Amino acid sequence: MHKDTKPLIGVVADLNHKPKHAVHSVGDKYLDAVTAGAGAIAFILPALIDRPGGAFTDPQDVETVLDQLDGLFLTGATSNVAPAQYGAVLSDPDSPADPARDHVSLALIRGAIRRGMPVMGVCRGFQEINVALGGTLHQAVHDVPGLNDHRERDDDPLEVQYGPSHPIALTPGGLLHRLAGGLSASVNSLHGQGVDRLAPGLAVEARAPDGLIEAYRGEGGGFLLAVQWHPEWRFRDNPLSVQLFRAFGDAARAWHGRNAAAVMAA
Repeated sequence: MHKDTKPLIGVVADLNHKPKHAVHSVGDKYLDAVTAGAGAIAFILPALIDRPGGAFTDPQDVETVLDQLDGLFLTGATSNVAPAQYGAVLSDPDSPADPARDHVSLALIRGAIRRGMPVMGVCRGFQEINVALGGTLHQAVHDVPGLNDHRERDDDPLEVQYGPSHPIALTPGGLLHRLAGGLSASVNSLHGQGVDRLAPGLAVEARAPDGLIEAYRGEGGGFLLAVQWHPEWRFRDNPLSVQLFRAFGDAARAWHGRNAAAVMAA
């Protein structure tokens, strides 16, 4: 593969219900991080289900989509993963939900990981990957004894909401330790849910001061990394964020190269 070849990375959209219309959307900051940070082509994947001819209603749809991709990126969102997806009962009926995204994301995550395809998740994506692999979530971290309130203040400007909020301790010898060049970092914090039980096959990469898991990686080889914070926000200004997206892009390029070589050898 030519060194300048760009991998194709799928980014799952949210299904938002605007006045009179439903809209599939992905925030620009995520697409910027995937294209400029990972050096990839971002391909938006709509959350189309429960309609005649809708995508992802058949398991083969997932395989067809993954056949075209070199990586999968799961973004943050205002919605929460439905507790039913991890065997829990909804505690807050007003919790924002996106069942279409749940359906599409979880299916794609499982399919991508089965293949060994590079996968990266942030915030909701961090929670989705854990749920897809059999883990559980705290529905409201701030209500759990011993854990802090990790939510942003709605009335703060974006620069404050996405500014440094608390330190994290990185696991010695882990991927983030190598990328950061040290055992600590400072991150933003804009989430109400968080990991309760970590799924089998995942290893902790970072924790917040209250012990909450802030990052994990896959133990089975390949590139599987997810973080609870938002590294995509002005990623160019944060050395660790730059390294995160560069590593993801490198893994996707390597995946593309292996697949291209296999096709040529067939």
